[in-house]
Amino acid sequence: MKDTAIYIHIPFCDHKCIYCDFYSIITTDNISSYKDALIKEINYDANIYSEESSISSIYFGGGTPSLMEPDYLEAIINHIRKKFKVVELPEITMETNPGTVNKTKHKEFLQTGINRISIGIQSFNEEELKFLTRIHDKATAIRTVLDAEEAGYKNISVDLIFNLPGQTKEIWKNNLEIAVPLPVQHISAYSLILERGTILNKMVLDGKVKIQEDDYDAELYEITIEYLEQKGFMQYEVSNFAKPGYECLHNNAYWRYKNYLGLGTSAHSFVNNKRWWNFSSLKMYKDQIEANGSAEANHEIITPEENIEEYIMLALRSYGIELADLEKRFGKEWMNRNNAYIQLLGKNNLVVIKNDWIKLTKRGYAICDEIISKFA
Repeated sequence: MKDTAIYIHIPFCDHKCIYCDFYSIITTDNISSYKDALIKEINYDANIYSEESSISSIYFGGGTPSLMEPDYLEAIINHIRKKFKVVELPEITMETNPGTVNKTKHKEFLQTGINRISIGIQSFNEEELKFLTRIHDKATAIRTVLDAEEAGYKNISVDLIFNLPGQTKEIWKNNLEIAVPLPVQHISAYSLILERGTILNKMVLDGKVKIQEDDYDAELYEITIEYLEQKGFMQYEVSNFAKPGYECLHNNAYWRYKNYLGLGTSAHSFVNNKRWWNFSSLKMYKDQIEANGSAEANHEIITPEENIEEYIMLALRSYGIELADLEKRFGKEWMNRNNAYIQLLGKNNLVVIKNDWIKLTKRGYAICDEIISKFA
């Protein structure tokens, strides 16, 4: 059986932030019928993949899953357990936003089987929160983390964004200094990315907002790596840091090129070198599920060449290339072809080659996209 992750997209939100490009809708309509559609999609996928899949992680993303009632998510979790083989202690993550949960609701979510919570804080700076059009303030963000711990969560992650317009090194360092002493085991620190179709992208195109230079972004990134590693957070992927033993199992499924099933609007799946994605429109999604059991909008079959390129890209962005696994999957040809370049990267302190692993250094992480493009 193959280790498999399941992602469930909950598109409902109470507010659309200016930088967000994930599919979300600001309405309470269709919440009940959406769950019915998810149940039908679980049935469809289970009929095809349950015999070969061992579910090790379930991840509720969005949107804002924490806007749902706990029994809503519990019904989905229980149906997955009914239709799939789920490991004894799966990692079950729920994304949440400060201001959408209190301690009582935290406890109720914990009782459903959710054992990991990912809190979208983005910043503790009041001006930055206003700019990002977040619904919470600094105090609410801190309270949400503390409430989660007091409710019983032992695996808490927070998201932060750096290189916001006008963000100084002092402001960013202060965000890290506030986050680290909190009872969190995992920190995701992302550089601000302009996504087409977002409000922020239009503001930049209209000249209302100026994005800071790439060199400055790199300086903030180096500050992030150095500070978090000094505080005991190990970098295990370009944007993710965890205390030992708290790496996100679900995200590791993506980075280690494992199978995953995506349920709900706009969700992506990858099984046995086939990648497919669902319709984004809620109406289209529900109509397709009702008619076919599946909401697949399109798919692609990954060629052997694309397969190894994706494997190398994902491995270098995270734990590194395990040479034994590389050879088992693809033979020795890739390593033989790229050995001279890898040795050059090692001499320039961009990768470490040790114990049959090739892993990016801190300097290498800062230019990982450039390094990966040379392999491609």
